[in-house]
Parts: sequence; C-alpha cells; structure tokens
Amino acid sequence: MVDTVQPWLEAYAVARSYRSVKALENVSLQVLPGRVTCLLGDNGAGKSSLIKILSGVNAPDSGTVRLDGKDVRFRSAADALDRGIATVFQHLAVFPLMPVYRNFFIRREPTRGRGPLRRMDVKLARQIAAEELRSFGIDVDDVDRPIVTLSGGEAQCVAIARAVHFGAKVLILDEPTSALGVKEAAFVLRFISAARARGVGIVFITHNVTHAFPLGDIFVLLDHGRMIGTYNKHELELDELTKLMAGGSDIGSADIALEDEFED
Repeated sequence: MVDTVQPWLEAYAVARSYRSVKALENVSLQVLPGRVTCLLGDNGAGKSSLIKILSGVNAPDSGTVRLDGKDVRFRSAADALDRGIATVFQHLAVFPLMPVYRNFFIRREPTRGRGPLRRMDVKLARQIAAEELRSFGIDVDDVDRPIVTLSGGEAQCVAIARAVHFGAKVLILDEPTSALGVKEAAFVLRFISAARARGVGIVFITHNVTHAFPLGDIFVLLDHGRMIGTYNKHELELDELTKLMAGGSDIGSADIALEDEFED
C-alpha cells in the first residue's frame, strides 16, 4: 500500500564514504508526520552515518535530501535544527549539575526586561518546563533538581519534550532505550508515542527489534551500509522482522516483558 501523506523529510539514494570505506550506498528513507520510522541494523550497519546526514552534521557524497518536498543541503546541525529537525543522541548533551528547567531551555531561555536589565525569566521557565513535562505524562516533582538526579529514561524524555516544545517537525532518536532497563525503556517508548500523537515525524534508531516493533509504523533495515528493505507495519510480524535483521535469533524474556509492558 502506497502512503499518500507528504513526507516531512526524505533521503533518496544517498551515499557516503570515509576514504575507502563505503558507509552508505544507495540508501533511501522517508519520515512522515505522525509516524515512526524505525531505522534498524546491527553495529556497523550505517545507522550513524545516515542520521548524521539527516541531522545536518554531514552532507551525502551523492543522492538527495528533501525537506517538505524540496531539495535541501543543510549547512550544519544548527541549520537543520532551525528548519525543524531535532536530534536526541544516545549520550545526551545536557549540563548534569544544572536544573531540569535550565536544561529544558538551554540557549532558548525566556527573558524579561530590556537592554542591560534583560535577564532570564526563571519563574516562566520553571512553569513551562513543568507543564510541558506533565503534558507528556512525566511529573518531575521539582524542576529545580539537577538533571543528573533523574533516571536515564526521564532525562531522555526531557530532551524529547524540549524538542517538541520548540517546534520540531522531525525528531531523530539515536538508540534512546539502549542503556535502559525494561520498565524505563517502556516508559520512553510511551513518551515517543505521545510525540507521534502530536504529529511529529520520528526516526527511531535502534538495533533492538523488540523495542521498535510495538511502536514503529515503517521499518528500514540496513546491513553494512546497504538497504535490506523497507516495510510497513502491516507487512510483517515480529518474528519475521527479527529474521530479516538478525537471522532469527531468539528473543530474550526481558524483551518479551518489555513488549508486554508497553502494550499494557
């Protein structure tokens, strides 16, 4: 079935090499509003190279990147962010000892006053940060807490809520559940689902099929820089996706528990 929704972001036949190593070859991907595109592959599959292209860190050697149907060449990651593409990397770029609300507004602080009297509106920043997190279902008891005191899952959710608050149309998530336990991962998956419900197009990068399958709408599989295929959710079952990616490896009981937790 052909999806008639206009993609927010597309990569078409992109390639990228590092000296003599071909990191990507003829790879295509679409990100649609309100859909989760899962980018799957083992270590060395080319996932990192592709998200660097999508997020403006690197340009492709060949191929095309399109934003809202128009060809685009990002000058930098900041340029991509200004155009509505936010990336949350596995190792979060946070200031550990700063409060949650300050991390939420880093470099985008609300201000009051003018000229030399201009300063951060701390009261407003606290209020907005707490309200935005609460609207996603995360109730941080005190946004003055250093963000380092949050769990890994909660910190991921702060980064996601921040991106959505500042108008991200595309949210690229780099292995957001890789270092989390079963319940924490399920919590983050629910948070991603809430972002999708707001119409954000999401790229969920992972090597864990059972983290991706309950949430994904589209699955793009990479292996050593090449595409294995692109599949819609209705086209395959979890065991088929696992076989495509990992040769039918058995699913551990912890991952089965994660899927059950997410579905509850």
